[in-house]
Amino acid sequence: MIAVVLVGGEGTRLRPLTLDEPKPVLPIGGVPFLSLLLDRLAAAGVTRVIFSCGYLPERLRAGIGTPPPGLEVEVVVEDEPLGTAGAIRFAAAGRVDGPFLALNGDVLGDADFGALVRAHAAAGATASIGLTPVDDPTRFGVVVCDQDGHVERFVEKPPNADGLGPAPWWVNAGAYVLDPSVLDLVPADRMVSIEREVFPLLVGNGLIACQAEGYWRDIGTLESYLAANADAIGGQLQTRLGGSPTALLVDPTATVAAAAQLIAPVSIGAGAEIAEGATIGPDAVIGAASRVGANSVVRNAVLLDGVEIGAEATIERSVVGRGATVGERSSLLDSALGTGEIVGSDQALNDERRPH
Repeated sequence: MIAVVLVGGEGTRLRPLTLDEPKPVLPIGGVPFLSLLLDRLAAAGVTRVIFSCGYLPERLRAGIGTPPPGLEVEVVVEDEPLGTAGAIRFAAAGRVDGPFLALNGDVLGDADFGALVRAHAAAGATASIGLTPVDDPTRFGVVVCDQDGHVERFVEKPPNADGLGPAPWWVNAGAYVLDPSVLDLVPADRMVSIEREVFPLLVGNGLIACQAEGYWRDIGTLESYLAANADAIGGQLQTRLGGSPTALLVDPTATVAAAAQLIAPVSIGAGAEIAEGATIGPDAVIGAASRVGANSVVRNAVLLDGVEIGAEATIERSVVGRGATVGERSSLLDSALGTGEIVGSDQALNDERRPH
């Protein structure tokens, strides 16, 4: 089985973190997001993954790391944005000769891709859409199916739930199984959306949907990225991290002072240093080789690798990029710092992005 993964976007809503790093290789619980996705694909029996990339391809290649045994990885680079269907066609044409998986590369989850593949085969479908349940249909495109799973219609961000039946409502989870014939429906000379242009053509022509109850979260905003990290280390989804509500995931090479306080769930990476009196957690991820000064507080926050936090600083609901520095007694709230950014001492950042 081949999987095409769409990783072409610039991740503008996550800037400044994505100014020099593609969104799909940002870490979740200290592990690149794409590494967690490759784990899921390998578990589903996928043997080859093709990443369709248009932004910082070399950083993407470096961030993928070593794939699981038996999994071949290839990165193809789009010269210009092609849309979701165009990117799938670009990556898959000439490389697939049977049904294949196609995925959005910015969704953290733990649903079984293999179940979607099996449902597609059992139905003899042309295309299959993985669905996830939501309690508020107004923020998503709702997929309406008959009792046998055949897609009847799409309702894009409805103003209310009238006519959609009882909760929960089922929305596109960004995971598909496609027959190669679907590629023939995608024009080659312009941007094409698979959700808005291709799937509507297949309603009544072999398009089915498969409901899955597993964890699902788009990591495309600062808030959702923080929540994804908290959920991963807190055990809200199944990953290699081994998270749980009581998890203190401290690398053996990290140094935590005896008088520091760790409030679960917490993840502390290799070579990190936590000084006396510091409070880490809950829902805190400290990247490799990062240092947190004495009496500082880091909660509901992510520090990427090599971050320096001065004494008596507070980092809350914020992300600090690789190699960035926050001076003593400074505070970050609902903020994000890019790679190498420096915040001096005695500063207070509230809902800020640096650089802008």
